[in-house]
Amino acid sequence: MGTINQTNFSFDGQTALYQGKVRDVYSIGNDWLVMIASDRISAFDVVLPRQIPYKGQVLNQIAIHFLEQTKHIAPNWFLESPHPNVSIGRRAKPFKVEMVIRGYLSGHAWREYQSGKRTLCGVPMPDGMKESDA
Repeated sequence: MGTINQTNFSFDGQTALYQGKVRDVYSIGNDWLVMIASDRISAFDVVLPRQIPYKGQVLNQIAIHFLEQTKHIAPNWFLESPHPNVSIGRRAKPFKVEMVIRGYLSGHAWREYQSGKRTLCGVPMPDGMKESDA
């Protein structure tokens, strides 16, 4: 069973190639992107030496599903997927946000709670909680 570890395409009008940890992104002119989800595995910001067959397809199809389901809420870059690993879309200016959502009192929220705060992100918290309580 073959896997996609890396790509090496040359598209008409291609201006750049960016290889991320699990995706290869081809810039076409100033307006278009071709994003290919590989089967590479990344853990703790390190690309591991083996791949998982079909991982890229699953990753890409999940992303497409949620882009399609939310496009009426916020426009997004996605236009089409000519192959299960490939997404084509418009270059967009990214709004960079990274977050971790937990249902447990841990990390920064736990430190805030320990310091005496009882409202975290607008959510009132009762006294007497312990670290990792739900």
